[in-house]
Amino acid sequence: MAIHQLPDGRWKVDVEPIKGKRFRKTFKTKGEAQRFESTCRSKVIVDADWSPRPTDARRLTDLVGSWFDLHGHSLRDGERRRSKLDQLARRLGNPRAAKLDPQAYAHDRRVRLGQGVSPKTLNNELGYLRSVYNELRGLGVISYANPLALVKPLKLQERELSWLTTEQIAELLQAIRSGCDNPHVEIIVLICLATGARWSEAEKLKPTGLRNGVITFSGTKSGKVRSVPISAELAAKIVRHWKQHGQPNSAITSFRRALSRTTIKLPKGQAAHALRHTFASHFIQNGGNILTLQKILGHSSLAMTMRYAHLAPDHLQDAIRLGPLSSAATPVG
Repeated sequence: MAIHQLPDGRWKVDVEPIKGKRFRKTFKTKGEAQRFESTCRSKVIVDADWSPRPTDARRLTDLVGSWFDLHGHSLRDGERRRSKLDQLARRLGNPRAAKLDPQAYAHDRRVRLGQGVSPKTLNNELGYLRSVYNELRGLGVISYANPLALVKPLKLQERELSWLTTEQIAELLQAIRSGCDNPHVEIIVLICLATGARWSEAEKLKPTGLRNGVITFSGTKSGKVRSVPISAELAAKIVRHWKQHGQPNSAITSFRRALSRTTIKLPKGQAAHALRHTFASHFIQNGGNILTLQKILGHSSLAMTMRYAHLAPDHLQDAIRLGPLSSAATPVG
């Protein structure tokens, strides 16, 4: 019975309106007990917070699909992200999304690391998966916490930024001019060296992007438009090239072949990007301002640009002037 009288005359309520929600309380009068019982029963019906939520049985691929429909489709790389997330879900056995086991995820990451997948790629995937949970929770699609919230990304070993010396630039251009099978390679390389553009940005440059000696890049990695002035000589060369050869096509393979014919050795994955590093490195070594460089490269964070700060002339001179061998009392040799 929900309400019964105790030997001492008080009235006890023991009610379970729905399974899992039980309420017990003692009152002096039967009327108080009845009102409490009635309140408990009505609260369960009216207030969702009093009712146990149904188990969320959706699988990880279901969440990925919802994320794509509600948010991912608006991202430039949304389709690519969705493909990677679906692959990750399948490797994990497509578990119930609410019960994703951080240990299972960490084990999969360890296996892939042993297979040669780069730590940066694995960190990107972790960020993508976290974003699915965070975005859907913000939209009210899920109510539980991100199961990977406390999983730490892998520590990355900072790679040395490879850049070309003046002599290496001349050697590269000579290799391109003497035997390159794609006429667009040279002009793309020159644009990258003159503006610090990424290869894809220079390759996709259209005639409307060159006006009055200023190149304007759109469709960039950051999504922002940026403009960089170039010399009149290079501007004229670009216009002549377009008239003679038309718009550039995919030329990265031809560039790599030309690079392989030189004595230049670059770390894996830095072939074309070394041109961007070359612009930035020479800019700083020649006395350029780090904030100006940030704007030219289109970095959203100054921390990215600060990777080149150690090449500043005053920094290099300080190494000589302030080092332990600078004292006259410390002879060299």
